[in-house]
This record gives sequence, C-alpha cells and structure tokens, in this order.
Amino acid sequence: MGIAHSAYIHIPFCRRRCYYCDFPVSVVGDKARGSTSGTIEEYVEVLAQEIQTTPASTCSLSTIFFGGGTPSLLSTQQLNRILDTLAQQFGITTDAEISMEIDPGTFDLSQIKGYRDAGVNRVSLGVQAFQDELLGICGRSHQLNHIFTAVELLRQVEVPDWSLDLISGLPTQTLEQWQESLAAAIQLAPTHISCYDLTIEPVTAFGRQYSPGISPLPTDETTAQMYRLAQQLLTDAGYEHYEISNYALPTHQCRHNRVYWENRPFYGFGMGAASYIQARRFTRPRTRREYYAWVEQFIQAGGVLDSPLSRTTDILLETVMLGLRLADGLSLSALREKFGETLIERIWRSLQPSVDKGWITIVTPDGSVIDMQAVSNRPISGRIRLSDPNGFLFSNTILADIFKEIGEG
Repeated sequence: MGIAHSAYIHIPFCRRRCYYCDFPVSVVGDKARGSTSGTIEEYVEVLAQEIQTTPASTCSLSTIFFGGGTPSLLSTQQLNRILDTLAQQFGITTDAEISMEIDPGTFDLSQIKGYRDAGVNRVSLGVQAFQDELLGICGRSHQLNHIFTAVELLRQVEVPDWSLDLISGLPTQTLEQWQESLAAAIQLAPTHISCYDLTIEPVTAFGRQYSPGISPLPTDETTAQMYRLAQQLLTDAGYEHYEISNYALPTHQCRHNRVYWENRPFYGFGMGAASYIQARRFTRPRTRREYYAWVEQFIQAGGVLDSPLSRTTDILLETVMLGLRLADGLSLSALREKFGETLIERIWRSLQPSVDKGWITIVTPDGSVIDMQAVSNRPISGRIRLSDPNGFLFSNTILADIFKEIGEG
C-alpha cells in the first residue's frame, strides 16, 4: 500500500467546545495557553513519546498537519519540540507543506511569527461565519473583529498559504447571510477556502437542540441553494472547486488533505488521531486518560499497532468514496488494474442511476467529456467524476448506492 510521507498531529485543546463539535477535544478555558498550562505541556510530552516510539520508514515527511482542537493554543516552544521530534524520527523534506489550524483571537504577532519561523507555511483559519450573532449561536470563542485582526497578523508575517473555513446551514442562517460571508471571504483573498455544510451530530449541543431540516435550521432546499451559491461565487472569483467542500487558487490546493482523498498512507499522532499504514487503519482513544494509558502500552509493545489488515472490498470502497470527492475523480484503468474487472463492473452498476441523472461524467484521456446517453458500452479508460455542482451536491446519494452494491457483497 506504499510508504507514508504524511503525518497528522492532533492537538485536542480548546477554550470551549463549539455547539456543533464532536471531535475529541479537552476544554481548558479562555485563559489557558500552552506556555502556562501544565495540562498542555504534559500532553506534548506524551505526544513526543508516541512519535519517538513509532517505527520510521526511510522516506521523510512531505506534509504535516496540526489539527484539533485549537493548535494555536500551543506555545512556539511546544510546536518546535513536536516538529523537532518528527524531524529526528522521520525526517522532514525541505519543501514540506506544514499546515496548522488556528482560531481568531488565540494568537498574537509574536506567536504567529514563532510558528512561521518554526516552519509552518500553511494556516487554516477557523472563521465559520462573518456575523457575530451566528458566531454566538455556534458557541465560538471569537467575534467578527478578531477575524480581521487575525488576517492582518497573517499578512504581516507573510504566511505563504492560508485557508479560511466557513460553515453553511447554521441555525437561523439565511441565504443573504451566507452570501455576505462568502463575499467577505473573497474580499480577504485567502489562497484557499473551505465551505462545510453543518452536520448535526447526536452527542453535540446542537444534536440535543435541533433536528435536521426543522426550524431554526435552514431547509434542505435552502442549504442546496447555499452550496450552489458558494460554487458560483467562488469559481467566478478564480477559485478552483477541486473537492466537494474545498476551493483553491491555482497551485494552492492542500497537499496534505489530498493524501486522505487519494487514500494514500499516513501517520496519525495524538488523542483520537487515525493512522493508515500498510493497509491497516487505527484510531487512538478519544480521551486524554485513555490515550496516555494507550501510549504506555504502545511503548511497552515496542511500537507495534494491533489492527487488522483492510479487506480488498474495504479498500475499494474507501478509494472510490474518497476519490469521488475530488474534481479530478478516479482513473478507470487504475481502478481496474488494482481491483479487477468484476468489482469495477459492480461499481459501474451502482452508478448507473446517477449517470442517468447527469450526476456522473466520464472524461477521456484527451480531456473530452463522453455523452453517456449516446454510447451503448461503458468506457474502459478515462476518469469518472461527479458533475459540479449537482453531482457533488447529491454525493451522499451516489455513495450510498455504491456502498449498498459493494457492501452487500
């Protein structure tokens, strides 16, 4: 399954838990910082132990992603320690993409300069909305003025790449507010914009308050309009819609996230983090106490992960379900070579209803689009893609058909 060149580092600490969040996080309050928090310092120590115990390949890391949580609660010294540990254990290429999620209001100029000096060259700014009332409804710890201050700090230290995150489908959110947020994001001119549709998870505060599709949540029709509006405004502004939820200026796609979507192997470190190594997937415990105990056992076991090999059908499902998220789609010849004709035939059968609806397109090696209504035999080469925006918009329906066909086998 190849060698991992990428690492995800989970930093679980947040000032407060947002009302839509079901990630593995630890709430430390509004005043806690890495430089003053014994809890954060202890976590960095255990995290370093896990990294040091993990068997390394002969290839250096070319992408590193600090996610959370709120990684910008780390001190620059703590970030440097984690990066130094990764460099010592695995090596880091000179042109590595080193990404870090940060929240407005959680860092100052000295701090972001320290991150930049440490090697961070890509930042993902968790904005979510440009209306104070919506930020309050979400339980975010920042306000509108913090967003503009954060962007100015990023510009001062000349971070080469920075992304801005937005959420659609929030409680009480109107189409006009969503358009306002998109316009504000475009005006700030990040190199990358992520637009996520709100998912109501049962264990969250939103899950206890709201039911999908019921007021004050926007209707399904409105959220579909929001998706189409984002696609229109962002592509008109020069952003490539390269993944269902992600837009980038040319040459500014997130290299690390493409590792996931292309189903390539990667390391995961920290509480709740997932790894995909040598056709094995493994997720660490989601609480600090259980994670610390797991690291102790991991050290005693000499860095051996006890997880089963993925089945061929599982790998196929993951490859198709992740790959179809990309505008590039999937290579039919590569799928056939890896998984064989029989499984590909079943995939094609599951896609037929979506082909009939125009949600699926086939692009030949020379770049031309095949009119599937005008051919009697399915293509054997080229790339299979979801149409934009409708194929992307109905991707859950398409993927459910695939899962039903392959999963039942």
